Amino acid sequence: MPKVSDAAYHDVMAAFPWDSGEPLSRRAALALQLELRDRVRTVDRVGKVRHVAGVDVAYPRGGRTARGAAVLLDSATLTLQESATAEEPVRFPYVPGFLTFREAPAALAALRRLSIPPDLVLVDGHGVSHPRRFGLACFLGLELGVPTIGVGKSLLVGEHPELPAERGARRAIVHEGEVIGAVVRTRAGVRPVYVSVGHLLTLETAILWVLRCCPRYRLPEPLRGADALSRRAW
Repeated sequence: MPKVSDAAYHDVMAAFPWDSGEPLSRRAALALQLELRDRVRTVDRVGKVRHVAGVDVAYPRGGRTARGAAVLLDSATLTLQESATAEEPVRFPYVPGFLTFREAPAALAALRRLSIPPDLVLVDGHGVSHPRRFGLACFLGLELGVPTIGVGKSLLVGEHPELPAERGARRAIVHEGEVIGAVVRTRAGVRPVYVSVGHLLTLETAILWVLRCCPRYRLPEPLRGADALSRRAW
């Protein structure tokens, strides 16, 4: 799967020991988020979507290993086409707002094992709905050059008005005067999800795709499949 061809982006990445196996300090992780967040594009670059992927990360064996799981679905039927897993050692502690540095290596490895490149990726996590506007979905989108959507199960940052109970209801999530995502009801009467742009699409397009991928359940089918795969055979 090709990476985004941006020399400056790769220069920034090369300044950090991301793939070296060395631990990344919290200070370096913060600097990386601040360096890369302006490269996120919240404009629609979504072409024809034939295949949509979901990616999730779980922690077997006492949390020392991260297991990334990626599933690829036909976008029209939401039927499974392919799946892949990958395991990586955990090199960063659990710190809210920095989960990218725990989960991205395993998530990327799983996505790169898919033989069919996805046209769109749904990520179990946040995108620009993040204190520094650079969550896991943003990193994966930049690294892969693919439109990505963050779908969080809980609110990370910001506030929103009360949400109506019907399916399809949505309200803006606002943080420091900026709309950073939307709380979306994917099924009537159940808890909502928290949708934000990862890269290369608008928030409205992200919401439409999340709803399209939720024909029966609260969570989108690509993420339901990735979650189940990540926990299989523990």
